[in-house]
Amino acid sequence: MYKNLKLISGSVHRELAKSISEKMNIPLTPIRLKKFRDGEIYIKIEESMRGEDVFIIQPTCTPVNDSLMELLIIIDAVRRASAGRINAVIPYFGYARQDRKASSREPITSKLIANILTTAGVNRVVTVDLHADQIQGFFDIPMDHFQGYIMFYDYFKNKNIKNLVAVSPDAGAVKKTRRFAKALNIPLVIIDKRRPEHNEAEILNVIGDVKGKNAIIIDDIIDTGGTIVNAASVLKLKGAKEVYICATHGVLSDGAAEKLKKSVAKEIILTDTIPIPEKKRFRKLKIISIAPLMAEIINRIHHNESLGQLFDLDGCVI
Repeated sequence: MYKNLKLISGSVHRELAKSISEKMNIPLTPIRLKKFRDGEIYIKIEESMRGEDVFIIQPTCTPVNDSLMELLIIIDAVRRASAGRINAVIPYFGYARQDRKASSREPITSKLIANILTTAGVNRVVTVDLHADQIQGFFDIPMDHFQGYIMFYDYFKNKNIKNLVAVSPDAGAVKKTRRFAKALNIPLVIIDKRRPEHNEAEILNVIGDVKGKNAIIIDDIIDTGGTIVNAASVLKLKGAKEVYICATHGVLSDGAAEKLKKSVAKEIILTDTIPIPEKKRFRKLKIISIAPLMAEIINRIHHNESLGQLFDLDGCVI
């Protein structure tokens, strides 16, 4: 039973929002959304929000700035309609890769976004697989951050593939890949790489044994696809039997889908935190829906129940 709960979807990922709605058996609140000729966004909520526990579902993916602005306008409309609590469900958190100053005179844009969301009136944020865990600390409101590899754990456990190794594509992903490896009780392999420019990477070494193994590369984002495709090729050259590429967020810009299609990987497994159009889909691409997880998270938040059990994989707390 749900009392005083409203689900609202922005325009970016209606398919995911509808799936969550169906899982929870709660209809999406109708909203009127349009753009004026100069690009300004107009929002009108078509039902009363007074005292409601509102969950707004909107990944801030391409077009990133429009997606973010639309989310902020929905938040403002709901706040001015006297909602009881406003929860922003942001499966893909745009600007998460700008989490620190790597050189002088750079912004920390993910902190800026956290400030903007809080100022707009959000009481809680739910997101999946932040590029950097420390972004949680940028918020002074509750933030629930879920790791995407939870979905991949279930996928590979059910496939029952032998001789698996978990591969971290870089040093930054070692912690989450180690957790994934621990849950499946398989070895960890690390790819040593450096990034001379944005969207460019050079693989220097593979730390660990992949010869005759089935390798699972675990990453949070596939953007242009070049780095992870090269990583799969290097693993094959090192003797890996099969390579599986897993990423939570399929940004898939600049011909990434074609690169992945032609890669040596046996399967590419993504989640649907970002909508993936038909023109970017291909035979060996598998998409796992996060709708069941999001529905359970919303249910537990609404009923003030613990989320901790969702971090437990067969007794292995992640």
